Amino acid sequence: MLTVVIPTLNEAETLPLLLADLNQQAGVSLEIVVGDGGSTDSTCSLAASLGAKVVNAERGRGAQMNTAAQQAGGEYFLFLHADCRLSDPGLLAKALNALQQAERAQPSIAGHLRLRFLRTTQRNRLAYRYLEGKTALNRVNTTNGDQGMLLSRHFFARLGGFDPSLPFLEDQRIAAKIRAQGQWITLPGCLTTSARRFESEGFHRRYLLMAMMMGFYSLGETSFFLRAPGVYRVQRETGRLLLSPFFALVWRMIREDWGFAGSVRAFLRLGRYLLDNCWQVFFFLDVCMQPLLGVNRSPLLAAYDRFIAPCLRWRLLNGLAGLLCFAWFMGALAPFFWLSETLAAANKGARITT
Repeated sequence: MLTVVIPTLNEAETLPLLLADLNQQAGVSLEIVVGDGGSTDSTCSLAASLGAKVVNAERGRGAQMNTAAQQAGGEYFLFLHADCRLSDPGLLAKALNALQQAERAQPSIAGHLRLRFLRTTQRNRLAYRYLEGKTALNRVNTTNGDQGMLLSRHFFARLGGFDPSLPFLEDQRIAAKIRAQGQWITLPGCLTTSARRFESEGFHRRYLLMAMMMGFYSLGETSFFLRAPGVYRVQRETGRLLLSPFFALVWRMIREDWGFAGSVRAFLRLGRYLLDNCWQVFFFLDVCMQPLLGVNRSPLLAAYDRFIAPCLRWRLLNGLAGLLCFAWFMGALAPFFWLSETLAAANKGARITT
């Protein structure tokens, strides 16, 4: 039996759609467990009426999924977000079969699905194609909870479950554990997930904030997440994303927490993180050329892996990359968003006054 674990918080609008898709799945015996973090809408009653087992848990996706998994009876766990959709009624049977086949060679294995974004606008089509393409890869920092996580009960227990110590990036932490102790595979088929957060907050603003989050996560600077206002808002609280408060927090950390020497060390480490992710530029160019090359061809990424990546291990390059990152984010983007958001607030105040 496969247990599908879904963390929820006020998902009455989206959860019934996912549960309906799950109830249409064929060829696999399903148990559905909803780990609710304190919903104040009809999420729990709707879930129960549609055949799911509802488990109340401490708020936070990691804690919610751990609590739900403790109540699960399946031999395999699939962790899904409430706003995803399954268009293929055979998707989970094929995914489970692929994982079991792979387990014969590597027992410590987990699988994820490719993503397709469900959008209400055709804006940023190339950017969405790039994000969707990355979900088919098994590179560091490309696997997250939106893609679903399928693994055996025994492997999940050996990993120690999700880390609930911080209310963010629990998927990245367990993905890194899986990579260290076993192997990731891309499962056949894909999930459809809502682009609502990108659309409500602004695609480029959300992507910039995600880049900042992953950068600070790579540095181990958890204070950024604990002090940042709304770095991870629940969906019902989202709206136009303001980035100037986040840049202001980084300046405050530089002045008050790190100092000059600490800032140099931090940006050296950040430079290493950037160099490790240079492959994304080459993959983006491959995505741009897909109409000419075909969807599954990535010659520039292959060239990067073979010829360029081995040349990026020099410590001097870490410093240069860190300096460029500082100049771009803090010297260009920070003043741009401060000015644009200040002017927007002033114009809004003027309209209200008149």
